[in-house]
Amino acid sequence: MQRRKFIIDTLTGLPILLMTPALLSSSCNNGDDNEPNGKSVIIIGAGISGLAAAKKLKEKGFDITVLEAQDKVGGRLRTNRTLGVAFDEGASWIHGINGNPISTLAQQAGMNTFETIDDQSDACYDLGGVLRNSAIYDNAETELYSILNTLKNSGNATQSFETIFNNLYPTKANDRLWKFLLSTYVTFDTGDLNNLSSLLYNEGEEFGGAEKIATNGFDTIPNFLATGLNILLNQRVAKIDYSDTKVKITHNGTVSEADYVVVTVPLGVLKSGNIEFVPALPSAKQNAIQKIGMNCVNKFILTWDTAFWDNTQYICYTPEVKDKFNYFVNVKKFHPSVNALMTFAYADYARQTETMADAQLINEIMTHLRDIYGTNIPNPTNMLRTKWQANENSFGAYSYTAVGTEIKHFDDLAEEINDKLFFAGEHTEADYFSTAHGAYLSGIREANKIIEL
Repeated sequence: MQRRKFIIDTLTGLPILLMTPALLSSSCNNGDDNEPNGKSVIIIGAGISGLAAAKKLKEKGFDITVLEAQDKVGGRLRTNRTLGVAFDEGASWIHGINGNPISTLAQQAGMNTFETIDDQSDACYDLGGVLRNSAIYDNAETELYSILNTLKNSGNATQSFETIFNNLYPTKANDRLWKFLLSTYVTFDTGDLNNLSSLLYNEGEEFGGAEKIATNGFDTIPNFLATGLNILLNQRVAKIDYSDTKVKITHNGTVSEADYVVVTVPLGVLKSGNIEFVPALPSAKQNAIQKIGMNCVNKFILTWDTAFWDNTQYICYTPEVKDKFNYFVNVKKFHPSVNALMTFAYADYARQTETMADAQLINEIMTHLRDIYGTNIPNPTNMLRTKWQANENSFGAYSYTAVGTEIKHFDDLAEEINDKLFFAGEHTEADYFSTAHGAYLSGIREANKIIEL
């Protein structure tokens, strides 16, 4: 799936963004370049940004310790293999392979990928299992791209995307096809439409080229980056005191100190206030933490003994309720021996699913599938699910431009403090926020800041 297909289309004809030689070399160099330099760095979080920073700094002779609250590395790059197939709970796709550093890392880490083709309109169903006319679907999709190119001209800083869209296109607000398009092309890519900025909804840069989904697990990349690093798992940071020459970190009742600290926890964790900063963070940074939005997307994979669905990459369904199990990825396309579908819930409905029992969720999903394929199709043999909003290690899926967000807020989050306290993560990358490659690049950026001191 092209996660930001409408943005990619608007950039057609623009030059492909390329990595600088420094960034490319940082992802390819596996050796230590320097002797120990006597400087220490504690990195909080073993997600891809923290691991990227740690690997780069270790190569330059820094004494590195990574503190990770979870029992494994990877952060939001988590893979569950309990059903015999790699289910990526967080990142699944490389979004644009040309010049994307994740492409290089995937090759080095042994991550297998499959190019996903956007052929969803070949199997798009309305209520009653009525196959939607492909020409009508394609025309609506084209119109959506046009709207997304121009809606910002009517936007303002205090009104949401949803408000402006509904004012401009009132007949589309309750149209099921348009609910689907807005859900899967906008909400999935950004955040809650009733809180999405009507000015900045399509900000950010994109890499060109194909979209590829990981087939043996996105966690192969953080596992690769973690090799040779000093990583302490199950270490929950409660306090960061940067008031003295050394920065002191309180974790699990223990205090560790270092010359520099890189904070890579997700925006949702910063919003929660679960980490105390001494002194308090500068007002600009606190304001940015408050203003940038944190989306929620939850993913579900279901398996069956036999497949009963269309032999297409994607199956879409246009229910009355927005953001609810309206999009199915046919896992069988890239794992022929696995009879599985992956589906999604977005925004408020995603948060609502976290209060629902497995049986209730299966019933809701099967209601949609039975409307498409008939009442006689069987219940799944297994289901796996995510609960990103309730996850205390993230409190959401990824950042987005909410009402009140300014692009400078991403830079404010990236601003170092007193050349001692540094910040990385997808929410600190103004060009590539909400992506795995943005998180990776932010880690390299902060490592370079420390190296250059």
